[in-house]
Amino acid sequence: MAQAETFDTEKAPVASETVASNLDHPWSLAFLPDGALLVTERAGNIRIVKDGNVSEPLKGVPKVAAMGQGGLLDVVMAPDFAQSGRIFFTFSEPGKDGAGTAIASARLVRSGQGGTLEDVTVLTSMRKKTSKGQHFGSRIVITPDGKLFVTMGERGDRNRAQDFKDEAGSVLRINADGTTPADNPFADGKNGLPEIWSKGHRNPQGATWDPVTQTLLTVEHGAKGGDEINQPQAGKNYGWPVISYGKDYSGAKIGKGTKAEGYEQPIYYWDPSIAPSGLAVYEGEMFPEWKGDLLVGSLKFATLVRLERDGKGTIGTEERMLKDAFGRIRDVRVAPDGSVYLLTDDADGRIVRLTRARAS
Repeated sequence: MAQAETFDTEKAPVASETVASNLDHPWSLAFLPDGALLVTERAGNIRIVKDGNVSEPLKGVPKVAAMGQGGLLDVVMAPDFAQSGRIFFTFSEPGKDGAGTAIASARLVRSGQGGTLEDVTVLTSMRKKTSKGQHFGSRIVITPDGKLFVTMGERGDRNRAQDFKDEAGSVLRINADGTTPADNPFADGKNGLPEIWSKGHRNPQGATWDPVTQTLLTVEHGAKGGDEINQPQAGKNYGWPVISYGKDYSGAKIGKGTKAEGYEQPIYYWDPSIAPSGLAVYEGEMFPEWKGDLLVGSLKFATLVRLERDGKGTIGTEERMLKDAFGRIRDVRVAPDGSVYLLTDDADGRIVRLTRARAS
């Protein structure tokens, strides 16, 4: 690891170390039981990082459409990973007319410093694929009861976010085998696709399970302003592009304004945009001052945002930490020991570990 740098924040002193570098636009990481890290690179590789050493790309990764914002995206461990070796990952799946977001499962078989993905199975995939290179989403959240939430961007076609027969612009909810839970809001398929949980999302690139409120939280990109944190509820519509706190890049008004009947409000929004990617609830012991707070990565301002919350999960003040220290922050993860890991979005991307700085 590189020599640590220290930073003052409002609540606690922070030290940073670079765990690994020379990663090609790393997008997501997950913690393996032996302390190693599983890291995706947008171009289509998954690597294992152990003791600062970066493995060769894992074998068996399916072909991805590495175009624009698309490629190999999120990765999470199954709750029983120690026994099953099962992982879940999202990627821009190539197909007729272009690409669309898909979620797959696989079994990780390690050998030496690297390994292979076996039994790769696509669980669900965006039916309508297009050649546009933006707004794939996409994050995976495993709930305490073993269901999977998957966030889907609207692929740069805003009207798709209001089409309940289209996965684009949705949060999906599926079982771990790809089947549809019987209690999904459109499980009968009459008024929406069975796997859809909520609609009206633009490009959610952060999502997490909130142990404070026992609900899903997402963070998504707005247009020019209007980045949002939402608490997606079953069957609800979160407005894009009918309502938004942002404006079009031309400066024009979007839809009906900020509110309209039948559309949900965000629990927090930014104007101007911070370009959020990565979302975590801090539940570790290393920074007890942050307990229950939200941590959000910012691509635009190259900063880590901390949103302070009360015991009920209500968002209060905002702190912007580590500004310009590492570059564009793509992902934020809280490790089992309470340290915080960041991924930087760069052709020479880094994994940065944040710990509590020792008092001088």
